[in-house]
Amino acid sequence: MKNQNLTTENFSSGKRNYFIDFKRAVNDSNYICITRSDKLQNGGYKRSNVVVFEEDFHFLISAFSSLFHSAAHLHLEESEYKNSPRLTFQKGVRGIKSWNPDMRPREKFVAHGTDALSDAELMAMLIGSGRPDQSAVALCEGILKAAGGRLDLLAGQDHKTLSRFNGIGIAKSSAILAALELGRRMCAVS
Repeated sequence: MKNQNLTTENFSSGKRNYFIDFKRAVNDSNYICITRSDKLQNGGYKRSNVVVFEEDFHFLISAFSSLFHSAAHLHLEESEYKNSPRLTFQKGVRGIKSWNPDMRPREKFVAHGTDALSDAELMAMLIGSGRPDQSAVALCEGILKAAGGRLDLLAGQDHKTLSRFNGIGIAKSSAILAALELGRRMCAVS
C-alpha cells in the first residue's frame, strides 16, 4: 500500500520547484515531505527531500516560527519596532526576548496557565536562558528530543549527561533535575 498524500502545496522559482506534502504512512502515522526538484540541462530533474515525522512537528513549527519572526523583522529600524504595537524592541537582543510577548513562555504561563505551554517551554522557564544562537525553548526541545520526548527518561539523567548539551552547565542541569525530583516526590506522596 502506497503512502497517502493528504494535502500538498507547491511553488516554483526559475528552474526550481518545491513541494510540501502532508502524508499518511502505511502505519497510519503522519509526516511532512518537503521536496526540491531542480530541472537539469539534459531535461531531467534532480530531486532532494526532507521528511519530518508527526512526533517532531512541534519542533518544525517552533523552528519555522522563530526563523520567520527573526527574518521578517531584520530590516526594521528601531523607530519602527518602537511604533509596532505587537513587538517590543531591545537593540541587540535575540532569542525569546525578541519574540512577541504573547509567545514568550513566562507571559503565556501568566496569561493562560500551564496547559498552554509545552514541556520545552516549561523547562525553558527553569533554565532562564539559552545560548546566543539558540533560545532556551529550542535548547530544551533538543534535550527533550534526545530523551525521546519522555520526561521519565529525562528524570533518569545526571548532570554530566545534561551538560553535554551546549548551553547547559551545572546550574541549568541542577534546575531541571531538581524540578523533576520535586515532581517525583509529589507523585510518591499521592
